[in-house]
Amino acid sequence: MTPTFVRVCALDELEEDTPKRVELEGVPVALVRTEGEVFAVNDICSHANVSLSEGEVEDCQIECWLHGSSFDLRSGKPSGLPATRPIPVYPVKIEGDDVLVSVTQES
Repeated sequence: MTPTFVRVCALDELEEDTPKRVELEGVPVALVRTEGEVFAVNDICSHANVSLSEGEVEDCQIECWLHGSSFDLRSGKPSGLPATRPIPVYPVKIEGDDVLVSVTQES
């Protein structure tokens, strides 16, 4: 299945290292602009059912505000306990000033 990209916002709406929560096709997504790139990850921590977009971003990691687990924005892999399962990462495209994300699942 080919990914279907949806416009989420303008690039200048994303503040550096400040997560933005959006919902695409019923999926909560945390968008993060950091280190010259834009990343999209599932907004729900794999350890506890809380929003990652309320956490801090540093060194291409997003930290869960509740228990302190951090996830790599490139791979979704946790870098520390208590989380042990990765979070989904979604493809991002920049077209002009538009940020597009695909949450389409591969079949």
